[in-house]
Amino acid sequence: MFLTILIVSCFSMGTANRVYVHPFNLFSSENISCEVIQNEQHTPLETVHPLTPLQDSTEPDPRPGCTTEDLKNLTQRTAVLAELQNSLGLRMYQALSRTQKHANTLLSPLNAYGALVTLYLGASKKTAISYQQLLGLSLESKKADCAYFIDGHTVLRTLQAISAHVDESRKELRTLVWTFITSDADLSKDFLRGTQDFSDDSFVRAVDFSQTKDAEEQVNNFIRKTSDSKVKSLFKGVTAKTDLLFASSVHFKGNWKTAFQPEATADQEFWTEVNSSVKVPFMMHTGDYMFLNDTARKCSVVKLGLSKRTYMLLALPHERSSLQHIEKQLLTVIPTWHRHLKEKYLELTMPKFSLTAVTDLRSVLSEMAVEKYLMGSDANFRRLSSKENFTVDKVLNKVVFEMAEGGSAVQNRTEDGRVPHKVMVNQPFFFAIVEGNSNAILMLGKMINPTT
Repeated sequence: MFLTILIVSCFSMGTANRVYVHPFNLFSSENISCEVIQNEQHTPLETVHPLTPLQDSTEPDPRPGCTTEDLKNLTQRTAVLAELQNSLGLRMYQALSRTQKHANTLLSPLNAYGALVTLYLGASKKTAISYQQLLGLSLESKKADCAYFIDGHTVLRTLQAISAHVDESRKELRTLVWTFITSDADLSKDFLRGTQDFSDDSFVRAVDFSQTKDAEEQVNNFIRKTSDSKVKSLFKGVTAKTDLLFASSVHFKGNWKTAFQPEATADQEFWTEVNSSVKVPFMMHTGDYMFLNDTARKCSVVKLGLSKRTYMLLALPHERSSLQHIEKQLLTVIPTWHRHLKEKYLELTMPKFSLTAVTDLRSVLSEMAVEKYLMGSDANFRRLSSKENFTVDKVLNKVVFEMAEGGSAVQNRTEDGRVPHKVMVNQPFFFAIVEGNSNAILMLGKMINPTT
């Protein structure tokens, strides 16, 4: 069904001496045993009913007492999980970018991985096997009729630990999760707890979908209110047969580690195509950067420090090259870039930009030819609700990336006679936002037009 994901150490610095442990063993329960696939009633389904009606409260759901501090081997877990989510995230980004060749593209591997693990908690055993294969967390069984299963909550809490590395105050990176379920159904306690493990705040609400227009308006208004108006008009096409709508939002708001020169900011041309350009504000900074002129991949790579523990990798195609040429090689080139980056004195000029995107995860999985096993015709979510033929109708991910204009440190203006190498980012480019402790990719994107 799937090719098992190889653990590609996209940022394999400092891991050469690490003792190998199979990822499954880090995220499984103790005393794990092989479970018969056809037997779905191994444990009774604990559910919540009735759920809080949509109109009753806009307060986040109460959170459980457990924290990431309860996890054993947390450093090892975060390192391994970062590799897994990076590998899957890069594949998902490539699939998404293929469908958006001439448009700005943005995906959060961290958030997409968390959404998939949360859905895994409600999947039947057969469907759960497909999820584990995609997530890179499957363990081969010697018996064809049984399988081993991970503890999804441990995975989700490890993802939350990666988020906490970015910014413990949650002012830099913030994740919200919304689940809307038809009012005539109950919902698995296990799934509900998963939405809390995965997010900073979560909202599970019952909705009467029989009045489709009203339901759609109410759902979107609820999301707008609970996201401080940052997420608007998310769901469209709600029907009376809708069982469950799932949405997550991740918002990254960072600062440049070193401020750009405000007096050097000026409007310049950004070439969206060979013969087409737009005028946008460009920032400039002269200083030492980690840099690589990758002649094999025909691009220049710059590492830019952001606030505290995050950084940006920016890849700019050389003249007569293209972003598509870079994107096709992402799974293998990022480790190469890290190994070969060298400090260089640069005059870096780049546009001010922010980016917002909504991704339909079902569409991305469809492009990867795995959607029917995970959310489509072959998927079964009997562990989500006791309602017969329960379906997951829509799974959306809103991603917001923005940078403050200033920086956490003032530029050092000492003149030492060096002549800087000039890097002008005035054409479409690729970028990755990375958490520096685990090297987990928070966001992947390409900028085609800074004005859209």
